[in-house]
Amino acid sequence: MADLLQKAREAGFQQAEVYRISSQSQPIRFEANRLKEATRRDTSGAALRVINDGRLGLSATTDPSAEDGLPDRVRELTPFGAKASFELPGPSESPEVEIFDPAVESLEFDAMVQTGQALIDAVRKDWPDLNCSASVSRGVHRQSLANSAGLNVDYRQTSYSVGFGGELVRGDDMLSVWEGFGASRMFTDTDWMVQSLLQQLEWARETAETPTGQVPVIFTPRGVSAALLRPLLGGFNGKAVMTGSSPVGDRLGEKVIDELISVYDDPTIDGAIGSRPFDDEGIPSRRMALIDQGVASNFLYDLQTAGRMNAASTGAAGRGLASLPGPGTSVLDVSPGDTPYADLFLGIKEGIVVERLLGAGQGNEMGGDLKANVSLGYKIEDGMIVGRIKDTMISGNVYDALSKLEAVSDEAEWVYGSLRAPAIRCLGVEVAAAG
Repeated sequence: MADLLQKAREAGFQQAEVYRISSQSQPIRFEANRLKEATRRDTSGAALRVINDGRLGLSATTDPSAEDGLPDRVRELTPFGAKASFELPGPSESPEVEIFDPAVESLEFDAMVQTGQALIDAVRKDWPDLNCSASVSRGVHRQSLANSAGLNVDYRQTSYSVGFGGELVRGDDMLSVWEGFGASRMFTDTDWMVQSLLQQLEWARETAETPTGQVPVIFTPRGVSAALLRPLLGGFNGKAVMTGSSPVGDRLGEKVIDELISVYDDPTIDGAIGSRPFDDEGIPSRRMALIDQGVASNFLYDLQTAGRMNAASTGAAGRGLASLPGPGTSVLDVSPGDTPYADLFLGIKEGIVVERLLGAGQGNEMGGDLKANVSLGYKIEDGMIVGRIKDTMISGNVYDALSKLEAVSDEAEWVYGSLRAPAIRCLGVEVAAAG
């Protein structure tokens, strides 16, 4: 780090930053109920980003012997780079976030295989015709950042994830179910995954006719992730605000959805996938409300978008080794409401539960439009789930749907380790069925 930064100084760049990563990952994969593949991937590299004559330049390599050539390469590219709207940050104090677990680093291959196979065997005891797949993965990541303003920081992070599911073919009908979780720390309790999968299978044992029109829709935490958060939070990205494509770009401080909804970007949650002490430009992490009781409160900015908008970076920068930083979410935390989950179903004569979607992102997603097929969902009849719905599509606008809330569950659940969300019951979503 120091040598490369010194070479950048000697090359005469006005500002320079060295970004270095190294990672090791070991994913294993099961197919057709048995171990299919086990691999190990090791990646490392360095990137040099500079500001010279007011313009940005970047060059990166994964070859250690080529690092000495980065200053010359970046010099050739900088005259064609974007105009820089920021100064590189100096040292500052970052929070302590627990995201490294030695138990993950030392996890052995045989234990990972045992975990995956045990999950498959457990669910197939009751559903022997289920064709199961699974994945178990561990990773160790190190990230370092130093710049000419005196910043010199680094952190190590582990990751551990487990997911499994299966397909059940009955004639011309194919049912797909899945469950999974990830964290930056080791976990051994996977019984709840088996119970979740068994519950999905039981609810899907029978099929039911889809109610159509604007009927009550309950989005499970996974449904909230797939259907609502992506089109909603696209408008809070600093790039969208900067380009004028955000539907809430000029509504900071205004109520944009129901007051029952508060959404935080929080990379300081211990153990979460996506947590970190600082972002990919060295800005300290902090918990920040994007939506506070329905009011648009903050946008996600990196240094460049913040500079363009005469704002301050919110510590939202993410990057790849060979790409310039850009703003994005880290760990999303949606506040729970006050309704017990079982009570969400009360009073619904006909409605649906949305668990997972297929083809989300159709339509004007940046404007909040939602249009997708329901890959797993259930019919509600007289307050009870009566079967799985098929060939069903939902559509609408996320701002409209989240302004017509009927209830929010009083408990939030982790969805794959980087989102914590409650279940939400709302109107304002159009439900259609094929045929």
